[in-house]
Amino acid sequence: MTIGLVGRKCGMTRVFTDAGVTVPVTVVEALPNRVSQVKTDKTEGYSAIQVTVGSRRPTRVSKALAGHFAKANVAGGSSSREFRLAKGEGEALAAGAELKVDMFKVGQVVDVTGTTVGKGFAGTMKRHNFAGGMKTHGNSVSHRAPGSIGQRQTPGRVFKGKRMSGHMGVRNRTIENLKIVEIDAGRHLLLISGALPGAEGGEVIVRPSVKAIGQARRQKLMPNKAPAAAGKPAAGKSAAPAKAAKK
Repeated sequence: MTIGLVGRKCGMTRVFTDAGVTVPVTVVEALPNRVSQVKTDKTEGYSAIQVTVGSRRPTRVSKALAGHFAKANVAGGSSSREFRLAKGEGEALAAGAELKVDMFKVGQVVDVTGTTVGKGFAGTMKRHNFAGGMKTHGNSVSHRAPGSIGQRQTPGRVFKGKRMSGHMGVRNRTIENLKIVEIDAGRHLLLISGALPGAEGGEVIVRPSVKAIGQARRQKLMPNKAPAAAGKPAAGKSAAPAKAAKK
């Protein structure tokens, strides 16, 4: 299943298990995602669904988008996203349908994508975790300097991709293999273990974990063999022949 939910990062809190263990979680508000378009191989050349979430004033919706939403009979949202569909997936979905948090289950492993917090212009020590220069032995005003970046006469230039100072943050990042701890369907909330990318109020996309799906598929095709009991041979193997007694 590749279809996900578009939500909003609300902040972090913690929940307690029955054993009294505290689990840090991030709260994601995932309002119903309205399907605004279903794309097929025949019309667009690929299978996908387009969803919109949130609300927007009619005066802020362009005429083209207003016609697009009116065709699907859905209200215009503040954000629109597209999810590619695998073969045979999403056949029951149609324009106007809603995707809610109940599409996930407690304990399910998910991947969360978001935009990281912007840090502005950062030096090499903060941006790339450089160690910096010596703190003593005559070093002056060069404690946090990046150091030499050049080459010798050959090649006589700085290679592209050199780790230097520059803009930090505001990158699209995905945190994988996070577990859903609780689901509040009444308030459209997902409580996901760990930290998620982005600042509070930022948009995040929650999808089923790609690695977990692949692992389940491999487990189905090639299930692990049960370990042999102590002192007993594994299934399909005969016991080792006893050593011949000494004459």
